[in-house]
Amino acid sequence: MFSVLKRLVVGRPLATTEQEHQRISKKIALAVFSSDAISSTAYATEEILFVVALGASSLALGLDVLIPIAIAVAILLAIVVTSYRQTIFAYPSGGGSYVVSRENLGETPSLVAGASLLVDYILTVAVSISAGVAAIVSIPALRGLATHRVELGLVLILIISLANLRGLKESGSVFSVPTYTYIVMLTLLVGWGLYASFTGRIGTVPFDKEAFDGTREFGGTLGLFLILKGFSSGAVALTGVEAISNGVPAFKRPESKNAATTLVWMAFILGGLFFGVSLLAHRLQPFPSHEQTVFSQMGLLVFGEGSVLYIILQFATAAILVLAANTAYADFPRISSIIAADGFLPKQLTNRGDRLVFSNGVVVLALSAGALIVVFGGVTNALIPLYAVGVFTSFTLSQSGMVVHHLKEREPGWRRNAALNGVGATTTFIVLMIVAVTKFSSGAWVPVIVIPIILLVFKVIHRHYERVRTNLAVTPEYRARPMNHTVVVLVGTVHRGVLDALAYARSLNPHRLLAVSVVSDDEEQAKVEAAWREFGLEEPLELVYSPYRELTRPLLTFIDELDAQRDNDIVTVVIPEFIVESWWAHVLHNQSALLLKARLLFRKGTVVTSLPYHLD
Repeated sequence: MFSVLKRLVVGRPLATTEQEHQRISKKIALAVFSSDAISSTAYATEEILFVVALGASSLALGLDVLIPIAIAVAILLAIVVTSYRQTIFAYPSGGGSYVVSRENLGETPSLVAGASLLVDYILTVAVSISAGVAAIVSIPALRGLATHRVELGLVLILIISLANLRGLKESGSVFSVPTYTYIVMLTLLVGWGLYASFTGRIGTVPFDKEAFDGTREFGGTLGLFLILKGFSSGAVALTGVEAISNGVPAFKRPESKNAATTLVWMAFILGGLFFGVSLLAHRLQPFPSHEQTVFSQMGLLVFGEGSVLYIILQFATAAILVLAANTAYADFPRISSIIAADGFLPKQLTNRGDRLVFSNGVVVLALSAGALIVVFGGVTNALIPLYAVGVFTSFTLSQSGMVVHHLKEREPGWRRNAALNGVGATTTFIVLMIVAVTKFSSGAWVPVIVIPIILLVFKVIHRHYERVRTNLAVTPEYRARPMNHTVVVLVGTVHRGVLDALAYARSLNPHRLLAVSVVSDDEEQAKVEAAWREFGLEEPLELVYSPYRELTRPLLTFIDELDAQRDNDIVTVVIPEFIVESWWAHVLHNQSALLLKARLLFRKGTVVTSLPYHLD
């Protein structure tokens, strides 16, 4: 039944030889790897206003700095994209800033980059889903769902996780439709909105003092600190830019060329739409509110309440914000598998599932993002301050690593490339400092603490794997020690399973063979001894008295005493078990053997053998 359900949800298993056919085209890749970056146009402008139009400032002052901030973000985008385009060609195996830092900066910087990326992708899912829910509840007919933000977010995470377990190519084909629909609808909103505004066909968004989250519509003061804080909020538009460089192996051949082309497409779409939305907001004067998004306010004004275009815009916005999480689902499992392959995360993250995706990574990402949704109540701007620190940390390390790469390789044009990456590293580091300082009290302190903790976890895991590798290493002079073999058959009552277990134990030809039964009173002891004599069993029967009806501890004590009698002794404990015909019938039988096996597993020099006897 479980197998049938798994096939329905995940699909048929794919052979390893089919991996080449699971590569994706540039059109699908744009939807898979760029949805995160492009979707940020739906909330980045609003996040700027939530900073520069509130507090001591006013809505008018906040709207005045929108365009300068948008221009600064666009310049920063151009610098970062230029750098990552070089990374794609230099490191076509994927891994982005983690691999670049590992190859050029050393272990610790690479682990900082890796931790930053993992935190970034977890937050990508949480922020994207919460922003998608905000877009849904901004639709007038659905505002009653606002009290169920968390539940909606968790359901959406479950849906997108199941879709990704089916494979990158299949999920990408499904998700490309909402992505391109959003691009078309946002282009229409910006284009028609600016035309209508400049020609006087529409005015500004009606100001609602009750819904406005700030205190002033006009007046107030807007200092440099708030402007920089607003810029750091707008800089979240760059989140996801590195995703393409992380997932180069997922592209059809030639991977690097196709990935670089997709990156340029993404940069033009993101830069153009983000600047357009900021310009439109400056003209239409929406206001930050938790009741209705800035996007929804402008859509209502441009398209009209109840119009089909407004409904399509809102659903397309909600869809791409939800599907922006797909970028993280495409890259988090891949990055975590690379880090795990290097021995800094559990090896299970390197395993591919039935559909050739890193299924364990998908599950870890879903659980982590779901926890954030619950903790922060599914509110987008509560999560944003946590977002940008990891993003710009990985940007800075990646570009610094590329500077070292150019200095080492000295390929044609290396001086120009090193200079570009140097400017990029400096710029993103400055932005990182702005984000860390201006948003520290708003939540940026969380990744500042979490990333070092993850780094420590990396080191502990790696130390464990190194210790295991050292202990398992075989030197030329190593010889296995001679062993005395003792076999102990666990007996409760004498039944067919016990007799088969004794026959199996004899076939092992051990140095010593005996049976042991744990009894709690004289009556039980007499019954076991009588059955032993009745069947004429020749093996010695040892009886362990347990007045408190315990099984595990007395048996372990007996094995310790038995083991101490001989040097170089290895003890095999044979546990006969009968297997009933149906899964539900197991509930009707004592499962004490499970606990015993678990305890014996950690005893040195002990082999545990379960011998099943299947009941017809």
